[in-house]
Amino acid sequence: MKRLVVLGGGESGVGTCILAKQKGYEVFLSDKGGIKPQYRDELLNRGIEFEEGQHTEEKILSADEVVKSPGIPETAPVIQALRAKGIPVISEIEFASRYTTAKKICITGSNGKTTTTMLTYFILKEAGLNVGLAGNVGKSFAWQVAENDYDYYVLELSSFQLDGMYDFKADVAVILNITPDHLDRYDYKFQNYIEAKFRILQNQTPEDAFIYWSEDPVLKAEIAKRDILATLFPFALEKTGNGKAYVEHEEMVVNVKEEMRVPVRELPIKGTHNVYNSMAASIASQIMDIKKENIRAALLSFQGVEHRLEYVATVRGVRYINDSKATNVNSCWYALQSMTTPVVLILGGTDKGNDYREIEDLVREKVHTLIFMGVDNRKLNTFFREHTPKCRIVDTNNLADAVQAAYETARKGDTVLLSPCCASFDLFKNYEDRGEKFKAAVKAL
Repeated sequence: MKRLVVLGGGESGVGTCILAKQKGYEVFLSDKGGIKPQYRDELLNRGIEFEEGQHTEEKILSADEVVKSPGIPETAPVIQALRAKGIPVISEIEFASRYTTAKKICITGSNGKTTTTMLTYFILKEAGLNVGLAGNVGKSFAWQVAENDYDYYVLELSSFQLDGMYDFKADVAVILNITPDHLDRYDYKFQNYIEAKFRILQNQTPEDAFIYWSEDPVLKAEIAKRDILATLFPFALEKTGNGKAYVEHEEMVVNVKEEMRVPVRELPIKGTHNVYNSMAASIASQIMDIKKENIRAALLSFQGVEHRLEYVATVRGVRYINDSKATNVNSCWYALQSMTTPVVLILGGTDKGNDYREIEDLVREKVHTLIFMGVDNRKLNTFFREHTPKCRIVDTNNLADAVQAAYETARKGDTVLLSPCCASFDLFKNYEDRGEKFKAAVKAL
């Protein structure tokens, strides 16, 4: 009997254990932190051996194979010990994919991947397909493979998940864009992060599809260097010779199997970035033989993703927008680009090697007040005091004070935008927790 060790007792780890036990593995789960009660109960009820609060090395190093949580870095001592012994370390996605023949639409990118994943899933589900949603969103992929029988999966894949994938193959791969992110996990080398994202194309054949934003300079340069076997489906704002989606006369045009036109102004999710997301989802849906009438109907009724440019409330004529999911600078750039009023911008959190020059021009153009809310705001202060001297800057170190400061400085007709550019782990459990607390603070005004 093969022994599988699972590192991390969250949704993906417990899902992996459930599938592995079903497939006849001897399973052991180890979590250096604590395991949430609902997951502990699942493990106990299913008779799966586990430990928490420690990693017992001899139990872990006796594995034939290890599945690790995407959050555990390569530098963790337990991973180094496994590498030294030559024990394979893979991701949940890699493990689960061995046990399903479902078609897999896989989406990655520095920004927009959750919206595109949710939108693609919504279109396929509305069209009546038997489809699961997994990866970085939804329920554990492995858990669903164990307990459901889906014909299709829409998977949002982070670079951390892709790092642990080797034999996995995407039937449809989508890369929306690549901008510097998570560089702390990639030796502060952008190329290492690019390589991780491009793993989504490994093992593809000419029968498979690669959908990408052809105006992205990083993608353009990288595709030119590579021998890509998959069939290419580029999209862009401008119409080009081989483009499968573009904007013409203020209509989004998608033409893979049949031409579909949708007025951009009718799309419920606003902003140029959401036109790109809609193009990618529509191309993927046409590849999956969804009729244009079904795609159009789903596009026009999709309401967006929580914590991504989410309208919260209007208080004294000021709109409050929750963009807590903007955990990198490029996400904030997209948010600012879609703003049509003067902005009070709330930034701050755990810096991941951010370069704020990307939003400098948009801050100058649209923002009259910057509010910082991190535990350590020194880098933000240094950059913006020097580069955007006309902006008023308010320094706080918690969310409640930041919202109060925004309330006091915003004028009627302004937008208060929480788009932090940073990870949330200095003050919050995760970006969802940050977004919920922001919404609660706004509603308490």
